[in-house]
Amino acid sequence: MLNLLRKPAVHAAELDEGLAALGLDGTQHLIVHASLKSFGTLDGGPRTLVDTLWRRTATLVAPAFSYNTLLNRPGSVAHAKFHRDTRVSRDIGRVSQELVERRDALRSFHPTLSFVALGDEAARITAAQSLSSPYQPIGALYDLNGYALLIGVDFGSNTSVHYGEYLAGIPMLTRYVPLDGQVLPTAFPNCSADFDNLLPEMEFKFRSTRVGPSTLRLYRVRDLVDSTVRLLQRDPEALLCQYKGCRCQEVRQTVRRDGLKPRLHVGL
Repeated sequence: MLNLLRKPAVHAAELDEGLAALGLDGTQHLIVHASLKSFGTLDGGPRTLVDTLWRRTATLVAPAFSYNTLLNRPGSVAHAKFHRDTRVSRDIGRVSQELVERRDALRSFHPTLSFVALGDEAARITAAQSLSSPYQPIGALYDLNGYALLIGVDFGSNTSVHYGEYLAGIPMLTRYVPLDGQVLPTAFPNCSADFDNLLPEMEFKFRSTRVGPSTLRLYRVRDLVDSTVRLLQRDPEALLCQYKGCRCQEVRQTVRRDGLKPRLHVGL
């Protein structure tokens, strides 16, 4: 009886058809945010997903964040050292970890907020990052007219929005990371719990399809970033959550005191 209720596995051919329906033809530079669970069962797991995406893109990018390296104070002791093969934090997902394990993929230097990329523009995208602008790889995708693909996840996983916040002038917090034998300051963003507040701005600005039980949504990075900037120009607190213990409250206080200080987009 249990076997009768179990949904059939999604296969690579179905996934490939879905990506083709979105217009992915091997020429796009794409950042992916994916939940494997959204498929129920995907035959071949993260390897199948990465292989299929790789055939449909020119450059494949994913966040590869490792939060156990983050320090709150400059005198803190680092409990983990970052290197090329440091495991991705579990909540970032198995797809990012699969990409990190690809020997020909490049990973940016940031101990906490690294990105991993495979393909034509991988070097340019990963090299764009800095401690003061850790989401600058999204800026590189912006210049490359890249895309963001959400597979079974909401906007809370959409890192392109953080780059829009950066350009709009949302204050960045200061945290610290161990790097080259030192503990150095880095910019760190507010949380993403209320990023779905951007959805009304993105109406009709995406393509969508279903693969098995999973919904896939494809956005242009430029649309995501520019729409974020416009929303925050109207309402600077629109994407800050209301949770009392969240770092968003520190950002909110700064916004109310100082307003927004827009930043320039530095192109490739």
